[in-house]
This record gives sequence, structure tokens and C-alpha cells, in this order.
Amino acid sequence: MDAIIDQLKRPIRDLRISVTDKCNFRCTYCMPKEIFGDDYVFLPKEELLSFEEIERFARLFAALGVKKLRLTGGEPLMRRGLPELIAKLMTVEGIEDIGLTTNGVLLRQHAQSLYDAGLRRLNMSLDALDPEIFGTINGRGIRPDFILSNIEHAQKIGFEIKVNMVVQKGVNESEIVPMATYFKDRGIMLRFIEFMDVGNDNGWSFEKVVTKKEIYDKLKEVYEIEPTEQHYFGEVAKRYRYLDNGAEVGFITSVSESFCSSCTRARLSSDGKFFTCLFASEGFDLREIIRSGASDQELSDAIKSVWERRTDRYSDERTEQTAKNRKKIGMSYIGG
Repeated sequence: MDAIIDQLKRPIRDLRISVTDKCNFRCTYCMPKEIFGDDYVFLPKEELLSFEEIERFARLFAALGVKKLRLTGGEPLMRRGLPELIAKLMTVEGIEDIGLTTNGVLLRQHAQSLYDAGLRRLNMSLDALDPEIFGTINGRGIRPDFILSNIEHAQKIGFEIKVNMVVQKGVNESEIVPMATYFKDRGIMLRFIEFMDVGNDNGWSFEKVVTKKEIYDKLKEVYEIEPTEQHYFGEVAKRYRYLDNGAEVGFITSVSESFCSSCTRARLSSDGKFFTCLFASEGFDLREIIRSGASDQELSDAIKSVWERRTDRYSDERTEQTAKNRKKIGMSYIGG
């Protein structure tokens, strides 16, 4: 089957699958504890897609052009039996890459079984090396050295690791160079992410955004870096290379340099809603269709019709007003 394209001629290439809406962090920019308190009610197990349903969807999406899968959350390592799902997804024809996004808290106890199941790539979230700053951001007082030791453990096992840092003005700007230095010296790609208005709970405004140019200028005061080639169409990060040791650093510029025109990403929430944009207001309910006994053809037709009608280009159109007034799905629900 030919790969499907949307109204702006963008193919579907990447599927991000949220396996749980639960998380053990309460990051200020994602799940602030004032809203997601200890009594917050997450989805019951029966509302989550089963591993068999996720595998079936992965096969259908792959037949329509998806090449890459990313497991997200919430915190995906809070979903029991994840290596079993990885093993299932490894058998899906057409999938060339499977990654997992994690905050790393539970990584040490699961890393080996995930690797044995076939997983090779991890995207880790870490926003500061300073214990006070990081503890405040994650809302749980978790220390960075705990996460760093788990990263080192996973690296020794053989994982390829990228680290994501969300940069916020007045919060963790001071950590840009220390983070860059730490991961440069270890040959791990650090990706700086501009603070985005995902969801409605993180108090976003343009004033809190540290742009790629500002981050780049801080790095240039210390290191010589040069741009490198994009690895594939639709790659999110703009890549640069340190001239002294060849390690790479990246910038994800959803606010200052939108990449809507090459967005090939679809998202499947943990309860089976299909989203065509990270900033979507609503999703298409695939769980209802799959649980009503639909055939593969009927499911495939539903996926196809949603993608082929897609016109999303929110980051191109973002203003302070749209960011404030548009109701958006929370990142902890939809996955990053």
C-alpha cells in the first residue's frame, strides 16, 4: 500500500504511542502538582489499549507508511510488562526504528529486560544538573545524580541515548552550558527544547521562551559548533557538531523556527485516541472502532481518512492569543 499523505502533502512516517497517562514526576511544564495532585484520577486499566491492540495498530500504521515508533507516556516505564510490548513491536514489518522516552527514574531496574526485548534507543528527559533547580522542576525533589547514574547504566548495556532539556527563562537558563559540557564529554547528544504551550496547565507565554538563537549564542561563547546535515525528512532537531570532539547537540525549535511543513508525526493516546498534532484539541477514537470488532480494512480506512484530511500547522500560526484561548490536550496524556 502506498504511504498516505495529508492536505499539505506530508507523509505519515512516525507514530508516537502513549502506553500510560501516569507519571512519577510532576514537572512544572507538563503535569504541575497543583493540578495533578496525589488524588488525581488516572485512566483505569480497562480503558488503556492492550498490548495486542497496540501491536495491531502498529501493523496497520506501518502498512500506511509509518517507519518509526516511539513509546511515550506519561512515564512509559510505569506500564507493567513493557518488554513484552517491545518484543511484539519488533516483529512488525516495515518498522525500522523503535524508541522510548523516559524520565529515567525506573530505568535501572528495567534497562536490561528492555534491551533483551530488542529496544536500542532511549530519549531521556533531564532539565538541569543543579539539584535544587532539577528537584523544583520535577516536582518530586528527585536528584539529577540519580538519573545520571541510570543513564550511565543504560549506556553500558548498549543503548543509544539522547537527552532532552526543556529550557525556560528564569528557571534553568543557567544550566545550558553545564548540561552541554556534561553530555558533550560523554558523547551523548543533548537536545535543547524551546518551552512550548502544550496543554493548558503550564502557564506558557512567549516571555518564558528561551529561543534557539539565545541558547546557540550561549554555547558559542564556550564552544565552536557547526551545523550538520539532517538525517531524514521530518527530523525534529536541528543538529550541530562540536568541532573539538565531534559530539552532537540539537535544538528543537517549535516556537522560534516552526517545522510544521515537514511534520510526519501521528500520536496514539493510551486510551486509543488518534491525534495528528501535538497541539490538537481533540482526537479520533480508534479504541471504540477496534473494540466494536472492526476488520483491519475498516481500521485502516479510518486512520487513512483522518490523516488525509489533516491540515495542522499550529506552530506556524501560534500567537499569544491562540496559545491562551485554544483548548489543547495535555502532553502527559498525548505523549511528547
